Formats: sequence, structure tokens, C-alpha cells
Amino acid sequence: MTAHAKTAGARAVASPPLTERQEARRRRILHASAQLASRGGFDAVQMREVAEAAGVALGTLYRYFPSKVHLLVATMQDQLQHLHATLRKHPPAGATPAERVAETLMRAFRALQREPHLADAMVRALTFADRSVSPEVDTVSRLTTAIVLDAMGLDDGRPTPAQLSAVRVVEHTWHSALITWLSGRASIAQVKIDIEMVCRLIDLTAAEAE
Repeated sequence: MTAHAKTAGARAVASPPLTERQEARRRRILHASAQLASRGGFDAVQMREVAEAAGVALGTLYRYFPSKVHLLVATMQDQLQHLHATLRKHPPAGATPAERVAETLMRAFRALQREPHLADAMVRALTFADRSVSPEVDTVSRLTTAIVLDAMGLDDGRPTPAQLSAVRVVEHTWHSALITWLSGRASIAQVKIDIEMVCRLIDLTAAEAE
């Protein structure tokens, strides 16, 4: 069993599955968080206002999400899950793994571009996250990796260590490009160039694996 699997198993024991009613309440909270962030960014997401918009007591909100950072990182997780589902229905059409990953990440980027305040709020939450938010941050990281691996379209489904290393570098670059764009230090065109450049690592590692 891998370390990730052991960690996930430990969390599963500590946190039993939500009931249907609890899951519906959680979804309302995440929707309210995304709506408030879309309107005014990180500062607009106030826990009391989230609770009111979701129709839950403030104490209930804190039982689900101990802080605003926990809430916004979970909101990013939710957004990535929706993106992953959409990409599986409409996968990238590039001829090589690098082209498909670049297309996938640019589609993700454009989705965030349509909601810049929400994107900024989620990225700031990831930046502010401390160890108490590690499980949620790890989930965001695993989702991002799954999206990239799906786009690569590995025939045997098992990436080599070199390919996994390339994926991590690609993810770091994508995250950095998102931050520089949000801060106004990079254009969309520059982001696209950087993403396409770093994705070439994926084809290099694929060639080495053959």
C-alpha cells in the first residue's frame, strides 16, 4: 500500500461518509462560497455570509469547514472535479501527450479566466494554507495530477517515475503561471507559451520510456 493510500485510508476511518442530507448541505455551502468569491474575491468570502447564503447555522458551517481557507481550498477541489468530469466527456484531441496536456491545462486556465475573482480567491487560499489544511491541499494536488495523467492517455495506465516527475514540473509551472497572470505580470499569450514549453517534458519522458 502506498503512503497516499494509507493516508486516505486513515482519513476514511476518521471521517465516515456523509449522509445524503449532509452532502446536500455541503454542496450548498460550496456553491455559496463560489458565488461570493466570484463577486468579490477572497475578501468577499465571509463565513457568516456563506452560512446565510447556504441556509445553514454558522456553527454548522464551521463543523464542515474550520476556516475560510479550508472552505476555499475545498471549493477549488469541487471546481476541479467538475472540470475533470467535463474533460472526460470531451477529451483533448492533440496528437501527442504533450499537446493533449497543454490543451487540457489551457482549457482549465480559460475556465478560471472566466471567473478571475474566484480563481484569485482559490489560489490565495492555497497559498495561505497551513498544515491543518494539508488533506484538502493534497486532494487538490491529486485531482490535478489525475487530470494531467488522463490527458496523457497512457496505454498501460502506469506512468514511469520520470513521467511523474515531469507531471509535477508541469503542475508547478501551471500554478506559477496562474499566479503571475492573476497578479498582472503575465499575459494569456505568455501563459500559453510557458505551458506548451513545459509540456514538452512529457513527450521527452515518454520517448525515454520506450
